[in-house]
Amino acid sequence: MNICMFTNTYIPHVGGVARSVDFLSKDLRRLGHSVLVIAPSFSEKPEEKDEEKTLRVPAIQNFNGSDFSLRIAVPFMIAKRIKAFQPNVIHSHHPYLLGDAALRTARRHALPLVFTHHTLYEKYTHYVPIDSEGMKRFVINLSREYANLCTHVVAPSRSIAQLLRDRGVTTPIKEIPTGVDLDFFKQGKKERFLEANDVTVEEPVIGHVGRLAPEKNLGYLAEAVADYLSRNKGSFLVVGGGPSEREMHQAFQLRGVEKKLLLVGKKSGQELSDAFNTMELFVFASKTETQGMVLLEAMAAGKPVIALDAPGAREVVKDGKNGRLLEEDAEKETFSRAIEEFFTDPKTAVKWSQISLNTAQRHSREAMAKRMLRLYRSVLEEKSLPDTELEKLVSLEKLMRALKVEWDLVTQKASASIKSFTESDTLNRKAE
Repeated sequence: MNICMFTNTYIPHVGGVARSVDFLSKDLRRLGHSVLVIAPSFSEKPEEKDEEKTLRVPAIQNFNGSDFSLRIAVPFMIAKRIKAFQPNVIHSHHPYLLGDAALRTARRHALPLVFTHHTLYEKYTHYVPIDSEGMKRFVINLSREYANLCTHVVAPSRSIAQLLRDRGVTTPIKEIPTGVDLDFFKQGKKERFLEANDVTVEEPVIGHVGRLAPEKNLGYLAEAVADYLSRNKGSFLVVGGGPSEREMHQAFQLRGVEKKLLLVGKKSGQELSDAFNTMELFVFASKTETQGMVLLEAMAAGKPVIALDAPGAREVVKDGKNGRLLEEDAEKETFSRAIEEFFTDPKTAVKWSQISLNTAQRHSREAMAKRMLRLYRSVLEEKSLPDTELEKLVSLEKLMRALKVEWDLVTQKASASIKSFTESDTLNRKAE
């Protein structure tokens, strides 16, 4: 099978969606299928072996101060590669930018379009110049309208699948999380990580991995961990980079424990596995996730998790079994006490560690890739036509499809915009 994926973020960018697309494409190839990834260029240079099966489109780097790239429209560049690749199915990972290109490609070639709803887009509007409640409603409506133009939608968790249905998505939805590489995260070495990074930790080690960005609720997390470390021994190992780094440092500085905060920057490959295995407990406070990918990676290394009850986390963390799942609006002091309780009971730590491993094993990369393949096959069967019907797809019909997809894209955005303004007027009248 030839599968073409369109994504607005991809390696070497560090983030959940980039890793998810990277893992899925590699796992599908390992299972004997051809995958072409169409993605923006990034300022960092990717590995050559990954680029052989990737079409990089020109992009504006570090859009609006973020670490994301904003692709520049180059339709003929994409069309030429699509013609050579001859895909059987199109898989879009975003509802805009290259998501538009995915929809155009699928419609013009009469191919099924699968869309993975990776992100709660309304939580990321601070990256655009006009951040408002109206903009949040617009991106919610936009993603819903896009989903309803697709053949099938993939939700990375049960929470997101239900949220999409509640928001009016009528396209069939399948829950398929991103898989985790069990063997990779099991074999990390603490000693190797400490030596490579020339750092010394004070036991116990609490850890966090991810982009250090405002939507990750890192000010809250840093204050909760700093409160714990102001009363107890230990270190907070943070792997990642981003604008929230300064906020985290200030939280520790205000409590006089800045030496216990170890900000080691972005890590990948062996160093990432080694970092997870340096930790004894993984902590997470984001409320904007669609799946618990990084939580599963921590669990694959046998690390229990303390997190807030939010989409993504609640599907992975089972309170009192493989960690603690605190109320979504839990006070920082509650989070801090949960860390303290964990470290005062060694037997609990051992039990939770084993159950964490069991949780990760149910989400292996191979198992998730096979689930995605079954979905591809099912949509292909639904879209298949008899030979006599295929012969009727003449040039005029192709032209009509091209016109229709442009009309659908226009009406999709117009509908999202109109609904956003209508909702805004309704709210204003209620306020009056």
